[in-house]
Amino acid sequence: MIHCLGGRVLKPEIMDSLPPAEARASLADLVRINRRWGGHSTLRKLLDDVIPTGEEFSLLDIGAASGDMGEYIHARRHGARVTSLDYIASHLEACPGIRVVGDAFQLPFAAGSFDYVFSSLFLHHFTDEEVVRLLAGFGRIARKRVLIIDLWRNPVPYYFISRTRRLFGWHPVSVYDGAISVEAAFTARELLDLARRAGLTEARAASYIPAYRIALSAKTGV
Repeated sequence: MIHCLGGRVLKPEIMDSLPPAEARASLADLVRINRRWGGHSTLRKLLDDVIPTGEEFSLLDIGAASGDMGEYIHARRHGARVTSLDYIASHLEACPGIRVVGDAFQLPFAAGSFDYVFSSLFLHHFTDEEVVRLLAGFGRIARKRVLIIDLWRNPVPYYFISRTRRLFGWHPVSVYDGAISVEAAFTARELLDLARRAGLTEARAASYIPAYRIALSAKTGV
């Protein structure tokens, strides 16, 4: 059977229930994937498309985990002020800058607190209805735009980690959770529809190969 040719399939992932020491190994794999297989390159394209060069801005990174995407934003845009938020405190240990432990469904910020609200590889953990709630909340906090990067539901990334496990030495949790994450991921059209249902406007999305990522940006009503 070829996976990921139908709709989204959500299953429980392991990493968020692991002790911190075990979670670090899988988080390190995620950083490797971002650096070498498209996470950072997709982020660069998203930043260049949305945020003018030289602009000083504040950005909230939701579901920041190890913070490598926020660190990349700092390195790429020196005028960026990044705040990292995650539900699990131990995930934030390596994050640069301001770190906040909090619930993405109950963000502890006033409306319009940040210029941009960003998340990477986060929304696929939730049902469509929950994604709509999250995006609406992101739009309340962002003054300018909501920026999203997530996985593209496709057989290529589904099989990639399991087929390259020995070659690259992936942690077993990364192998298990990686396939589940891709099954729960989106198409560009699906993400656009969810953004519109959340009340965001001027939404646009692009799919990238070989990263197999989708980058979405949408304007807020703040």
